[in-house]
Amino acid sequence: MMRLVVGIGMVAHGFAAPRGGPPILSAMVHVLAVGAGLLLFAGLWTPIAGAFVAITALWNIFSQPGDPWPNIMVGTLAAALALLGPGAWSVDARLFGWKRIDPPDRKS
Repeated sequence: MMRLVVGIGMVAHGFAAPRGGPPILSAMVHVLAVGAGLLLFAGLWTPIAGAFVAITALWNIFSQPGDPWPNIMVGTLAAALALLGPGAWSVDARLFGWKRIDPPDRKS
């Protein structure tokens, strides 16, 4: 669910933002944000895409006027995805296998 929410949000933000005619650097960031959103949506390269989305959200917090809380939420979710991984229903899980860590039993 987290992947879908962040992925759809980044794609929508990337398509909605460049309509005002931003400078070329900002336009490139929006294109990369759309790409990272699509990667998160599919669950491909999730740690890399999640880290990029978290950095982009942090950049948006300090560079864009207005309410920072939506960017804080997206950045937090993206950082969590980068740390947690894609989950069982993702392209990463199909390509590389789903990693599950089972802690060993404690012996007293």
